[in-house]
Amino acid sequence: MHLLTLILGIVLLPKAYSLKCYECISGASGTCTDTIKECPSQCVAVRVISYAGGSKLADINSKGCAVAEECVEASANFGSAKTVITSKCCTSALCNAQPAPEPTKSNPNGKKCFTCDGQSCTATLNCDGNEDYCISTKVNIGNEKVAVKGCASKLVCSNTTSALMSNIIGEEVRCCQGNFCNSASSTSAGLLLLLTPLVSLVVFS
Repeated sequence: MHLLTLILGIVLLPKAYSLKCYECISGASGTCTDTIKECPSQCVAVRVISYAGGSKLADINSKGCAVAEECVEASANFGSAKTVITSKCCTSALCNAQPAPEPTKSNPNGKKCFTCDGQSCTATLNCDGNEDYCISTKVNIGNEKVAVKGCASKLVCSNTTSALMSNIIGEEVRCCQGNFCNSASSTSAGLLLLLTPLVSLVVFS
């Protein structure tokens, strides 16, 4: 009898202590229709905003479960195009009712990286806020992989978030520390800087 009680306790205990959170992903319309999901430890609201030429191109909201490594504020800045992720984690029932906040205004931090402008990647980009790494990545435009370079937050470059960021900002993400460490080799960038933010729109819609 005691063994049966113990087995039932082990099976039912995680259920009893699971956390109810809102879950949704907004589509192209920007609305996020909530459903309720059971999570093991934390609820999260995440916001991915992409800018092109200073204008907001996409604003995608999502809610769901999270682990500590997913509670981030990070950005990948390619000059004319920038993608920013903000999140808000919490640990009480249905605490992620509100969307994640807009990113805070950031100022240049003194770091400098190469960025792509036209047909070469020799232009200088001043990094903002917590963008303390230089980044190089490739995105698919049609059937072609095209290189982009710029600044990124440490969280963009960490192992815990690299898979997520690869889905959002492109493939083969490479980061380095130090001014201009992301090499100035020429590449065919073309109109890529205007198209990069569309990656996040496709992934999350």
